[in-house]
Amino acid sequence: MTLQPPDTPGPGRADDADVPPEAAARLATRSSASALSIPDLAACLEAGLEPVGLVQGFCAMQWAFYGAGSPYLQGASLSSSLPHGAYVEQWSCPHGFVSAEHRMWGQNYEQPWVEAAWAQGFGSAFQRMLEEAADAGAHGVIGVVDTSAHVADLSIVEFHLLGTAVVVRDAPLPAGGQPWSTYLAGMRLTKLLEAGMMPVSVVASMVSVRVWASCVTEFLSEGQAYGWGGSGSAGTAEIEQVSRARAAARSLARQRIRDQLGADELHGARSGLDWRELGQGDEIVECTLRGTRVRRFKEVDPLPAPRPTVQLG
Repeated sequence: MTLQPPDTPGPGRADDADVPPEAAARLATRSSASALSIPDLAACLEAGLEPVGLVQGFCAMQWAFYGAGSPYLQGASLSSSLPHGAYVEQWSCPHGFVSAEHRMWGQNYEQPWVEAAWAQGFGSAFQRMLEEAADAGAHGVIGVVDTSAHVADLSIVEFHLLGTAVVVRDAPLPAGGQPWSTYLAGMRLTKLLEAGMMPVSVVASMVSVRVWASCVTEFLSEGQAYGWGGSGSAGTAEIEQVSRARAAARSLARQRIRDQLGADELHGARSGLDWRELGQGDEIVECTLRGTRVRRFKEVDPLPAPRPTVQLG
């Protein structure tokens, strides 16, 4: 196969005499990539948002942490080693001394060093995506998708954010500053604009809680009957320590998001809860909450009163 130089006319090129004028005009324009579906693209074009390119941001971090360590080595001093306001809760053994191997107490505690590393990785990837959008002359980034995953079996986590950079039709080019961003796209975004609200930025938080199982939690997590010295029964019983860890992770994630919003609101919120079993009832609980920070720019016109369309005789 013979390759033609870039300036050589050929089939399908804008300067080919056989190409229709409409196609030639289209081919002569600068192409742009988009991560939007066809319906989302159509809705955004209708709202005056025109894609100018696909933008991405990456960050790879070594996922090795050194922090408070095992509470069995530090005892009650763990509470004083955590930052002020961090979640910590302790459970005592209801049985008394049983054996040297028997767990006399357990503890749930927040891992701020894990959360700080996650925030750094997410924030770096997010900022690099916005830098690409600014270089493309975009007003904002829509349809943002973010993922984080371990690379192979290594202690490395890669953060990846991807979105479609857009310009607002007939609006002046942005003079510096940071583009706005949103997880929303298509009809969800256009309905938000119709409601008089404008996206400001995507926001996300992650909370990590370590569960050091008490003796009761260990028994119940391993399927052993527990009916002596406590409120459990030989049939079923709530694993209170695990329930409290999950509830605390969700509550703290909501609080962290509220701290980022200020006077704005959160829309399109999505929450995910992951946990890793470490054996003998021990586990790590991680809750991630993300959404779009939005700000009202106009009052909403009241909806017209509904009218019946079918009369039932």
